[in-house]
Amino acid sequence: MSKVHVRKAHSLGVEGARVALESFVGELAKRGARLEWAGPTAQVKGPGVSGTVEISPSAVEVSIQLGLLARAAGVKADKLEASISKRLQEALG
Repeated sequence: MSKVHVRKAHSLGVEGARVALESFVGELAKRGARLEWAGPTAQVKGPGVSGTVEISPSAVEVSIQLGLLARAAGVKADKLEASISKRLQEALG
């Protein structure tokens, strides 16, 4: 399985970052993925992808594993990593 890991620093605190991530969550939902939150950590689940989003007081870390279905659909790890990084930058500043 291909893995993607992106870390983005922020100064929003845990709750502020979670609110700021709503646009990022919306982008994931458009692609069929959903987040299940338990405190500052969310499980990412979707067709051909799984992973976590972890919010700390100073950073957000997104870790995604691409399954066979995602790779068969042409999802490339490097392009996904760049897209996640861009979306986190937009959401968190």
